[in-house]
Amino acid sequence: MYKVPCGSHIYTCFSSDSFHPDADGWRKDAWEMMHERSDCTFFMITKRPERIADHLPAGWGNGLEHVTIAVTCENQDMLDKRLTVYLDLPLFHHAVMIEPMLTEADLSPYIEKYRTSDGRPLIEEVSIGGESGANARVCDYKWVEKVWLQCKENGISFYYHQTGAKLIKDGKLYNIPRKLQHIQAHKAGLDL
Repeated sequence: MYKVPCGSHIYTCFSSDSFHPDADGWRKDAWEMMHERSDCTFFMITKRPERIADHLPAGWGNGLEHVTIAVTCENQDMLDKRLTVYLDLPLFHHAVMIEPMLTEADLSPYIEKYRTSDGRPLIEEVSIGGESGANARVCDYKWVEKVWLQCKENGISFYYHQTGAKLIKDGKLYNIPRKLQHIQAHKAGLDL
């Protein structure tokens, strides 16, 4: 009956924002499909956590185990703005994407303050990527390592998915072609 096999991991609206106002017209249909396909997992991203609570489906409760809504933040200012809203939301899973990573970032205040009833960090997963494209801004590998260490020390899953086009490592600027950005990030061996 379905073209998508049972057990598939589906990235939902991954090149846009699932909570952008333009998605208001079709989001209800997406929720219905996610409810119907509880045999799959869904991963959504947004830069608009302030819109999530008002746009969750009926019967959401504390979230759906097979749905992850991740928040993306590109610098410390956006982490501070978005995580204070996002981590108070009734979500079964909390994931943070720092992409494109444009500044050093400190997750420790949010790891310490927001914990489950058994003491685990509410943030389950962190993913980092530098900016790609011709006009990409620099990402410093030291910033990536800092967040990686915070995740490692707190048992949070970490994924370094892309270096970006301009990466500073050990004081040297590397211009990394698009086709190598994922490969080079994986070679760093930081995934937890």
